[in-house]
Amino acid sequence: MTFTYPAVFTPHRDDKGYHVEFPDLKCCEADGPDLEDAVENAREAAYNWLYLEVEEGTYEFPTQTHPTDIKLEEGAFLKYIMVTIKLLPDND
Repeated sequence: MTFTYPAVFTPHRDDKGYHVEFPDLKCCEADGPDLEDAVENAREAAYNWLYLEVEEGTYEFPTQTHPTDIKLEEGAFLKYIMVTIKLLPDND
């Protein structure tokens, strides 16, 4: 299953890093010392959030908020994060 959710990237005030929040994934946040690491950490946080739904068997995946409904602070920007969750084990 592949999921794509909007993430809000807010630059740190004291360095070149970013704080990331997912408006649709309650309490799902990440951080990184630069944009590349922030994106990777956000992808990992979203994966963990979504995979927990699979593990618990609830499968309650929230719908995406429309980008125009997301309020951004000054300097913040929106980026979509794609996560793939395999429901069957690999045949490696």
